[in-house]
Amino acid sequence: MRRVGIAGVLGLALVAAGCTSDAQPAPARSSSAPPPSFAAGADGIGDPYFPKYGNGGYDVAGYDLKVRYDPRNDQLTGTATITATAGQDLSRFNFDLSKLAARNVTVDGVRASSRAEGNELVITPTEGIVAGRPFTVVIEYGGEPSQFANSVLGDGGWLENPDGAVALGQPESASTWFPVNDHPADKATFKLEMTVPEGVEAISNGVPGPRRTTGGWTTWSWSESSPLASYLAMVVIGQYRITTTTHGGKPMVLAVAESLPADGPAARSLARTGEITDFLATRFGPYPFDANGGVAVDDRNIGYALETQSRPVYGPAFFSGGPNESVVAHELAHQWFGDSVALEKWQDIWLNEGFATYAEWLWDEHKGTQTVEQSFDAAYNSYAWDQPGEAGNPGAGRIFGQAVYQRGGMTVYALRKTIGDAAFDQLLKRWTSENKDGNASTDDLIAMAEEVSGKQLDDLFRTWLFTTGKPAKP
Repeated sequence: MRRVGIAGVLGLALVAAGCTSDAQPAPARSSSAPPPSFAAGADGIGDPYFPKYGNGGYDVAGYDLKVRYDPRNDQLTGTATITATAGQDLSRFNFDLSKLAARNVTVDGVRASSRAEGNELVITPTEGIVAGRPFTVVIEYGGEPSQFANSVLGDGGWLENPDGAVALGQPESASTWFPVNDHPADKATFKLEMTVPEGVEAISNGVPGPRRTTGGWTTWSWSESSPLASYLAMVVIGQYRITTTTHGGKPMVLAVAESLPADGPAARSLARTGEITDFLATRFGPYPFDANGGVAVDDRNIGYALETQSRPVYGPAFFSGGPNESVVAHELAHQWFGDSVALEKWQDIWLNEGFATYAEWLWDEHKGTQTVEQSFDAAYNSYAWDQPGEAGNPGAGRIFGQAVYQRGGMTVYALRKTIGDAAFDQLLKRWTSENKDGNASTDDLIAMAEEVSGKQLDDLFRTWLFTTGKPAKP
């Protein structure tokens, strides 16, 4: 994410062991074995910053959504088919679902009971689910979708506007429009069929599929085959100029709100998406997804850009002063750092934002604006070193603060200077290839950096990530 107005860039190991999307059914228990000890899955995944985000007891493999939205009365109805694997003997389990009502729920085709508890949908199947067993949940739901308003973290969720709506936000948003295990630790594939009134566009993640119109309604289909963190799922509904081409053998879908100029700063900036992607691939390794693109919205309530997987969304303020390639470089860098390699817990968000900030510096150097060293010096000289918040442990209220972005970017540069360019280049490509489609932590990065460089780096990371003082320049 990049937010407007914060110093140039404001924008789990917790996954249950053995719970993978291709897990096989557990072997049959012998008649002499004790009966399974069924228990409820936890109502939070256990993130230190946001303990109630996500849920425990299972691992989602994929979401397949069929949703209809009518902007005229702000009503959404949907059917979610969710495939998952039990990580424990489950008597019941939860999904996150904010204010939308579930009407019918089945587990493996058998009707299950469900009830709402705040923003939790509690599902009790007729029979317990044995650990290691894949299962399928189908949920029919609907109502008037909601949004999250937070003065620190920003507005997110289902954001209605005169032309339609935008489903967007970090660290949460998905639960406002579909039932979900809403934490990056449980990544899953994502399919969406979004039905809207004829003449209205609906853009989402991944590869575009067939489009059909019947009885005054158009269904748009999208598919993301690489597992995504739930906050990276999005849909943008309204009046948009859509350009679909191919870049590097993959679909490139760019969309710009019709209310923005056809050849204006937003359109010209997004048109550089392929070029910027190709440059970043020389530093980070092959682009990790099956599609690419971007969406420029004209909703003044969206004061940020977000790295929604394979297709970032950009708020209008980023282009108010003219073309802005830096924000495009930032969000595209997240496709490697934050999307393909996702964080395990929100404390580690510097892994996303620090590398994306560093990618801006790389792009500035590539186009001849200033060197990476000059960008580091500018950040180092302007940073408020007495501000609270450590880059590696900023606190829940500061996950989008300067420490995460600016000090995070400076940490990446300090690492490069400490281990040397050759080892640093090797580290970047190993990090993105070995952790592709998965999750990783700060400890993982430190271990890999030490392995690649042959150097002991505890002091470096302690100084730059886990203090608030001013380090010496590397």
